[in-house]
Amino acid sequence: MSKLPSLKNLTYLIALHQHQNFNRAAQASFVSQSTLSSGIQNLEEQLGCQLIERDHKSFLFTAMGEEIVERSREILAQTEELVNYAQSQGNIMEGPLRIGCIPTIGPFLLGPLSCKLRSLYPKLELNIREDTTQQLLGLLRDGELDMLILALPVDLQGNHQWVVGKDPFKFVVHPSLIDPEHPFPRYDMLPDRSIFLLEREHCMSNHAVTACRLGNTKKINPFTASSIHSLVQMAEALEGATFMPQMAIEQGILDNRNLLSMDPTDGEAYREIGVVFRPTTSRRQTFRKVAEVVADLLPVRTLA
Repeated sequence: MSKLPSLKNLTYLIALHQHQNFNRAAQASFVSQSTLSSGIQNLEEQLGCQLIERDHKSFLFTAMGEEIVERSREILAQTEELVNYAQSQGNIMEGPLRIGCIPTIGPFLLGPLSCKLRSLYPKLELNIREDTTQQLLGLLRDGELDMLILALPVDLQGNHQWVVGKDPFKFVVHPSLIDPEHPFPRYDMLPDRSIFLLEREHCMSNHAVTACRLGNTKKINPFTASSIHSLVQMAEALEGATFMPQMAIEQGILDNRNLLSMDPTDGEAYREIGVVFRPTTSRRQTFRKVAEVVADLLPVRTLA
């Protein structure tokens, strides 16, 4: 059998693909630039194909190089899973578990989820990261996270999902906008620029606008918030309105606020909550048990 490529050289290739610069990739790998370059050249020799086209100023990945990068990510992720499995002596609910969660879910779910998992599975070592959907999907692809908790629908980039529950949207409005003759105001009755939303990096805005059928963009304020807490503050201070997930309201985000919560005017509106993982993972049993705990903590459970 021919000598197999080293995992270290695979990590060098992935680092170069991620940073698109030999010096930055070497720094991220804690090696010299010459070591990283030699490792990739050695990898090309072992595989018998060109991974990178080089000249004295630049380089680009060949089609085969792009394919090898993707397969290398899968190999390294599976290798890490193998090590964790061995270290936990085959117990699926022991050892490290790296979970990613978006900021419109994290503040209202991660605390109860961590407590519940610690109680049920005390030997599970949680490492949680909060970031935007696209950033988390990139980290999952690169093998830096094991599973994600996301709001759906979203482009999963080839990953698998379990839909675990629903999080209904509520229409949150300042009392000054309520007409006694119309206690449940329609969106078209509100002043222009009176509805506040999150910035585009957060998928909750699109989910809320779509689910609640908000079609008149004149009603949307040009200010965009970076967090749900900012939405609440702006809706109260400027006597406006916004859409709020029920899980945030249940965790007390409207406590001591001069805001009213009601059902959206166009019927049921919600976002789905899902657990997302790589299709190549060997830890589905672990993720399933975590998904069951997540489902139990949501306003509406849908996981069978």
